[in-house]
Amino acid sequence: MKIVVACALIDSDGRILLSKRPDNTEMGGLWEFPGGKIEPNEIAETALVRELREELDIDTNESCLAPVNFSSYKYPEFQILLLLYICRKWKRSVRALSASELKWVFANDLGSYNMPEANKELISHLQDLL
Repeated sequence: MKIVVACALIDSDGRILLSKRPDNTEMGGLWEFPGGKIEPNEIAETALVRELREELDIDTNESCLAPVNFSSYKYPEFQILLLLYICRKWKRSVRALSASELKWVFANDLGSYNMPEANKELISHLQDLL
């Protein structure tokens, strides 16, 4: 089982950041909430702060992350547990360091983006929350 952290970064207009996976990667071309795998001996919040720095070149603190939901999904090759956090406060402008594209999206529009199933399961909760 893969345990993964993800973040719904929310800007001052109430939009959520989506990142597009590069075409040459697993699930390439799909949109997702930024984040990644938890390393051995790493807690979820520390992993997410690290992943946001590595993927988006932003800095935030663990205290700025609020856990909101999780999803569990069995893909043909693996099982995933995806832990979703919300973050409204970070330093620097987001930059696509590992994604092929970034897009700010209103919660009601999330369903129109092709996403991995584990991410899709979180959309309705975000829509209800925002």
